[in-house]
Amino acid sequence: MGLLDRLWRVIRSNITSLVSQAEDPEKILDQAVDDMQSDLIQLRQSAAQAIAIQKRTERQYAQANSTAEEWYNRAQLALQKGEDDLARQALMKRQTYLETTNAMEGQLQQQRQVVAKLKDNMRVLESKIAEAKTKRDMYVARARSAQASQRINEMIGRVGTNDAIAAFDRMEEKVLNLEAQSDALAELSTAGSLEARFAELEGHPDSVEAELAAMKTRLRGSTDPESGSLPPGASGNK
Repeated sequence: MGLLDRLWRVIRSNITSLVSQAEDPEKILDQAVDDMQSDLIQLRQSAAQAIAIQKRTERQYAQANSTAEEWYNRAQLALQKGEDDLARQALMKRQTYLETTNAMEGQLQQQRQVVAKLKDNMRVLESKIAEAKTKRDMYVARARSAQASQRINEMIGRVGTNDAIAAFDRMEEKVLNLEAQSDALAELSTAGSLEARFAELEGHPDSVEAELAAMKTRLRGSTDPESGSLPPGASGNK
């Protein structure tokens, strides 16, 4: 477990170091997961080798134990036949195989512990890889969001927000001036035509009325008996 803990700490420290150097977070995290996958493959290979050795030792142990049992049966047969010396040799053979099985039993105990440890490490590393993949997806999503925000801010910076706002303000002022000028021209045009119409209506009747009054005055003067003058074109003879 200590080896895996150290490995995990090294991987995390490398990730932190690389991210702090402003490298591509997605590539960094993918590489970290790939490294852990490679470690898992090596760990599985080591476990497979340890299991193979354990299985071979178990077969050798079973074979030695079976052979020891076989020599014991032969020793019994020799005794039954009165062959004490032959029985003694059979027991010596049995003892040799029993010593072998005792030695193999210690080896098997150690090998089983190694295999169990490797299997535990495999499970821990598989769990760490699953955790790393989940965190990678989360960090990649956050990194992409941050990069998108950065690009947007850079675009806004290149456009020049203050200049753009000032341009819109100037355009708005020009539009307002144009609208005011248009309204003024329309008002002046309407007022001028109205004045002209009233001048036409009011001007001509005044001159007609004045001429009519003058004619009436002359007519009254021409019909007055005391007046010695006649209207133009009138004769004194009747």
